Amino acid sequence: MKTWIVRFATLYVFNVVVLLVIGLLTPASVGWAVFWAAALMALLELFVKPLVLKMFRSSASKGVHRRTRAGEAIVQGLLVLAVAAIVWVLTLLLSGVSAGGSWFWAWVLPPILITIGWAIYAKVSGSLEQRAGELYDRAGGGPAVRPASETATNTVANTAAESAEKAAARKELRDGLTPEQRKMFDDLDKS
Repeated sequence: MKTWIVRFATLYVFNVVVLLVIGLLTPASVGWAVFWAAALMALLELFVKPLVLKMFRSSASKGVHRRTRAGEAIVQGLLVLAVAAIVWVLTLLLSGVSAGGSWFWAWVLPPILITIGWAIYAKVSGSLEQRAGELYDRAGGGPAVRPASETATNTVANTAAESAEKAAARKELRDGLTPEQRKMFDDLDKS
């Protein structure tokens, strides 16, 4: 549950910024509706975007063998733009945001800006969600403050355990096997 709350909160804040940029660069009238529209866009991005993108990609995958690598990249980019356009239209229909001006400025440019926003969000989402998760834990009464001597002892023990876990994880990444699977293969080699 915490993961969904944190993801929704980071998407919400990011969508407020994206909608304000759309309001500044296009004739779209955002105003105070930005708060409701950002929540709506976050919900659309969490639930509708993956479904529509999966549907579009499955239909586009039928002709993937006939396209070059560049052609496939263009098709995938157009699919993301189409999903952004759907999100934009649903946002316009279900919120107080209104698109004004010509068709390009009202209907084409905002999905492009949304797509750029998604690309930026994809690059920074890990650190944003981690920071928001820390704030969520702190607000929810996270770990209590411990005496310095207890903290120092626990830190040394935790560091040793973490380094052993990291070493095991690195070993698993190299060959893709868990320790149990590796032991089974070693036992097979011995027989």
